[in-house]
Amino acid sequence: MSGLALSGVDHVALICSDYARSKRFYTEVLGLRVLAETWRAERQSWKLDLALPDGTQLELFSFPEPPPRPSRPEACGLRHLAFAVADLDAALRALEALRVTVEPVRIDELTGRRFTFFADPDGLPLELYERP
Repeated sequence: MSGLALSGVDHVALICSDYARSKRFYTEVLGLRVLAETWRAERQSWKLDLALPDGTQLELFSFPEPPPRPSRPEACGLRHLAFAVADLDAALRALEALRVTVEPVRIDELTGRRFTFFADPDGLPLELYERP
């Protein structure tokens, strides 16, 4: 029996508590390009489609009064979202210039690659993973 023949990740969906704040973070701080922005009146919800350079997309949703994340980062479900960067030091300087708090750089004990964590406006753990 063969597998599903998956070809990659198409998109990741996130729910935010403050749409304007999260939209600014993902577009201005992370530099993601807006593909589409849709107001869904029946749900009182925005849906923002964002593009990463490799074609992967983030879908940012807003809903009235979403429940908080149970814990960070060990809640069941999504643990964190990792972005690949070629130059971790340059990415750190860019985030720090925007006053984004970044954890100390760590070394992946299995790959020897450097990585760090920071958070989006709702506290979702985001990782930068160096892949030259």
